[in-house]
Amino acid sequence: MLMAMGAIVAGLILLVWSADKFVEGAAATAKHLGMPTLLIGMVIIGFGTSAPELAVSAMAAADGNPGLALGNGYGSNITNIALIVGLTAVIAPIAVHSQVIRKELPLLLVLTLIAGAQLIDGQLTRLDGWVLLAVFAGVMGWSIYQGVQGKTDPLAGDTDAEMIAHPMPLKTAVIWVVVGLILLVVSSRLLVWGAVTIAQALGVSDLVIGLTIVAIGTSLPELASALAAVKKNEHDLILGNIVGSGIFNTLAVVGLAAAIEPLKVDPEVLYRDWTLMLALTVGLLMMGFGVMGKRKLISRGNGAVLLLAYFAYTGYLLSTVVAASGA
Repeated sequence: MLMAMGAIVAGLILLVWSADKFVEGAAATAKHLGMPTLLIGMVIIGFGTSAPELAVSAMAAADGNPGLALGNGYGSNITNIALIVGLTAVIAPIAVHSQVIRKELPLLLVLTLIAGAQLIDGQLTRLDGWVLLAVFAGVMGWSIYQGVQGKTDPLAGDTDAEMIAHPMPLKTAVIWVVVGLILLVVSSRLLVWGAVTIAQALGVSDLVIGLTIVAIGTSLPELASALAAVKKNEHDLILGNIVGSGIFNTLAVVGLAAAIEPLKVDPEVLYRDWTLMLALTVGLLMMGFGVMGKRKLISRGNGAVLLLAYFAYTGYLLSTVVAASGA
């Protein structure tokens, strides 16, 4: 048990560090190759911060632990919106300016509804996985088009400031892409082994472990990015990362896991986890469009509500762990 806990801690530290280096290298490489700044912010950085979720879920599915893969994908979305946006808004209210984000928020809602429809029959087949991956490819194409057309979007300005503040030579960038990718694989395998071992020792499902420990750990890049952005008043970069990560998790993370290994879905995933994910997405959409206030602003009060929802949900999950371990 102690060795498994050590594997989780070491795996998370290495996972977060390698993901950060991978994203920095990928963004710098894309900049050297002439990719539009807005596209780098939406795709490379926004989706790139979900590299830990993708690596862990793919590894978990390949190892025959689909529950961990599904819990990681959905749990990360819940953590991103409820914990990260909530905490960031409590520190400093988040103003919503980016037209791209207000276009992507409704898209995230639609994708969440599609994900729920796939869960109704109690399974995610390989076909379901490939459908999610195909939709993801379409979204990527749409993002590329938006990146080319939306050069004046505030998100582009935030990303440009980040690129100027942290320049990186092309050779160094490529090295970090390769090294970061290798370490992502190694650290995710270590993390999956530790998580599965603890789940078996406690007698709980790997789904719950994925929704809690693993989801929080793999969301650390988004948390670090959000806290850094709030210090610089780069509000659209915060939401751009969260919304991009949500799309990535819903489509690519879960889709790849299902394509590798079909997932049996317990009923509570639909009525508990997916329902909360849907409610949080709707809430974020209403905040982003100014429905919950006169301004398009995620206020401190909104942030407090999000945090309360997160702690209530996590507390409930932990109570099931205690009940299972005491049985």
